[in-house]
Amino acid sequence: MAALAVNLSARRLVIDRTVRAVREVNKDVPECCDEVRYVSDTVVCRPREDDGGTPWVFTSWGALIASADQVEDAAMYVYTYVSRRPEQARPRVSS
Repeated sequence: MAALAVNLSARRLVIDRTVRAVREVNKDVPECCDEVRYVSDTVVCRPREDDGGTPWVFTSWGALIASADQVEDAAMYVYTYVSRRPEQARPRVSS
């Protein structure tokens, strides 16, 4: 997780790291409302049981990102989804 935090920090994301998780905030992208000022997520590293217990990085909602040893892939995935503007991340509903 330390290598992932460094990689994301180099991409200008604000990082808050614990042993098993990295919270990243993109202050260049506003989020939806006052309670959520900027796009962010907390990714975690945990064993993936269907891969023999190999450590994987997951989003806060449990989506697989990449094997923990694939730091560049994980960083690109995270950076991409925290860099989308709210209107890009959510489809508009037409009336």
